[in-house]
Amino acid sequence: MRYLTILPLAMAGMLGACATSGAGGGAEPPAPAATTASVALAGPDGASLGSATLTQLDGGVRVAVEGQGLPPGAHGLHLHMVGLCEGPGFVSAGTHWNPTHMVHGKDAQGGPHWGDLPNLIVGTDGAGRVEATIPGARLTGGDNPLIDADGAALVVHASPDDYRTDPTGNSGGRIACGVVVPN
Repeated sequence: MRYLTILPLAMAGMLGACATSGAGGGAEPPAPAATTASVALAGPDGASLGSATLTQLDGGVRVAVEGQGLPPGAHGLHLHMVGLCEGPGFVSAGTHWNPTHMVHGKDAQGGPHWGDLPNLIVGTDGAGRVEATIPGARLTGGDNPLIDADGAALVVHASPDDYRTDPTGNSGGRIACGVVVPN
């Protein structure tokens, strides 16, 4: 009979040892990875020139961009390494996001890198839309996330990306920029 009394007490003690307390119970659990992020594109004068939504998928990141008030034609579009859009020419956004160290451009041997996006085609009304998926990429968490300690930016260039010239696709100056902000 004594054995039957000790067994439940021992089991209760083991279960209690497995529980964690809220105060001083160890490190906080990691923040959940962002599943979406937003971008507000602006020109050098601060005028709104569009927006973008980035969505984490199982196999990569989908980027959907809507431009407005932009000059008609094709414009290079790239993700940049730093989440800062200051003048002159938005050089504060740094270089293209290229954590896999590939060459620039989908038409280049060994390309494209993760910061390469399709050209944004803008109509005579100043509006354009493009959507692309970056296979293997992550918004946050894991190896080489887009949104890291210094952030990231989306940049619209003055000229079309030729999809092969390293490092910028010969896409000209930066005419719009927006910081990638996790939702």
